[in-house]
Amino acid sequence: MTPLSSDRSLPLSRRQLLRRSLLGFSGLMISGSLSSCGWRLGNVQNRGLIQTATNELFIYTWAQYADRELLKAFQTTSGIRAITELFDSNEAMLAALQAGKGANFSIIYPSEYIIPEMRDKQLITPLDHTRLSGLGNLLPQLRQSPNDPGNQYGIPFAWGTTGLIYNSEKLSEAITDWDDLWKYKEKLKRRMTLLNDPREVLGAALKSMGHSYNEKNPDLVKKAGEKLLALKPYLSNFTTDAWRDQILAGDLWVAMGYSSDAGPLLQQNSKLKYVVPQSGSSRWVDLMVIPKSAPNPEGAYQWINFVMQPDVAAETAKRLAVTTPNLAAIELLPAEVQTDPVAYPPPEILSRCEAMVFLDRSIAEIYDQTWVKVTSS
Repeated sequence: MTPLSSDRSLPLSRRQLLRRSLLGFSGLMISGSLSSCGWRLGNVQNRGLIQTATNELFIYTWAQYADRELLKAFQTTSGIRAITELFDSNEAMLAALQAGKGANFSIIYPSEYIIPEMRDKQLITPLDHTRLSGLGNLLPQLRQSPNDPGNQYGIPFAWGTTGLIYNSEKLSEAITDWDDLWKYKEKLKRRMTLLNDPREVLGAALKSMGHSYNEKNPDLVKKAGEKLLALKPYLSNFTTDAWRDQILAGDLWVAMGYSSDAGPLLQQNSKLKYVVPQSGSSRWVDLMVIPKSAPNPEGAYQWINFVMQPDVAAETAKRLAVTTPNLAAIELLPAEVQTDPVAYPPPEILSRCEAMVFLDRSIAEIYDQTWVKVTSS
């Protein structure tokens, strides 16, 4: 096995490029080329030729997962040159595939909630589990996703929770729940941010009201919007990435964010704390899937099996600061990482987290309309 080095500066956020909402499809991509590094930024029309060589593997993924060390190690082991191209949202990725770009790629990294849509549009193929090794190493809670029961279409690559990061030096009161944002709104005025994401933010408001992150009652979704409107004058802004530097600088005291973004920040500032709210939150998973038109399916299976090897998964998790779904890999991590409740939350925390599911268009439009009202008012 080729060793993987662990040198890496503060990682990109989970959605460092322009993260878009879970609603409202868009084909917007960012063009460019960094192929000499083994990865490039995507553009729907930047390549007219379909790659069919068995010694090449094109991967469509998020910025945080574009890992040169992993690409080099895979090529050394398999003889296959892997090239990653980046997308900035699940919706942009889906639009690109529907425009025919799926014929270019043999591996894609969608989030779990969009799997049903990709399956129903016949963009991805069921996995042949007899060609996969290490499935038994997957964490039990990630084997029965409501979006992909039994991992029929996708293998988890990274996962985490959504919560609140707060500065305990600035706040004498510990933040424990979403409602604390409303409770301490005067003290937190212009010192707190929420994600720029309708499903996450409306989901948080719904949870604070005792409802599901995946609520399908239009009236309840609208009431969550009204609750957010009452909080909006006290917010600094809605942002998915900019809060990281601001909370380190002390300009922000509370931010809604992902556990994968919180972990590295807590290491830099011991005064920062991360909490999964008591009333509940979301648990997200990013997966590896094989598109129906994959030009190199054999290479795709080799990639998944390589990434799932415990030593590879452990080194990748350390280098990218992500939470691995591989139990055997977790056992190879330092003890302090294994017991870190931010990266590897205990059952009592996970029990109050929901997986986001894909919503049909009628209710999705309600979320979208409510979000527009919240952000534009």
